Amino acid sequence: MSLETAPPEVKLAVDLIELLETNELAPELVLAALAIVQHDYQRKLAEQQGR
Repeated sequence: MSLETAPPEVKLAVDLIELLETNELAPELVLAALAIVQHDYQRKLAEQQGR
């Protein structure tokens, strides 16, 4: 699969990985930050769904 034809979530994931790797961040820092981001977006999704 080419990145050009990849689903948007794959394209976003590739962009995020590139950004994180470019900044040479420690894996544990990245994972902690991603957990915060995931929690925030799960809350936003729940709000959109009227929960």
